[in-house]
Amino acid sequence: MTSTAKPLSGKILCHAFWARDGRELAEFYATALGTEVSQAYPDAEGNDVAVAFSVKGAIYLFHTSDSFTAPDWPKDELPFHMDLVFDDVTAAEERLLELGATKPAHQPGGGHWTVLLDPSGQPFCIHGGR
Repeated sequence: MTSTAKPLSGKILCHAFWARDGRELAEFYATALGTEVSQAYPDAEGNDVAVAFSVKGAIYLFHTSDSFTAPDWPKDELPFHMDLVFDDVTAAEERLLELGATKPAHQPGGGHWTVLLDPSGQPFCIHGGR
């Protein structure tokens, strides 16, 4: 079946993440990406339920969810994860660990990337500059 519909050309505006503490996770990734949390979204009682920052036009939005449970990685499959690139991956790993990341024993990258767990327990990968 051949489609004659006009191709779509959308762009990603926002990446949304959930954690038990959305602000903590936002602060972690904002620091890792060299920026600061710049927006807060309160609920009806004035409590921040989401916070965000932008990098190169993309919004990163972090929601607080009391029911959030981190995946049991590597046992659980991941619906998605982030890969971050750094010029000095060794220094970045050290700094990310200082900021609250942990390094699991399971490292499937074969030296091509390193898996870390962010403060909410979700895996992400770091790579050297490309």
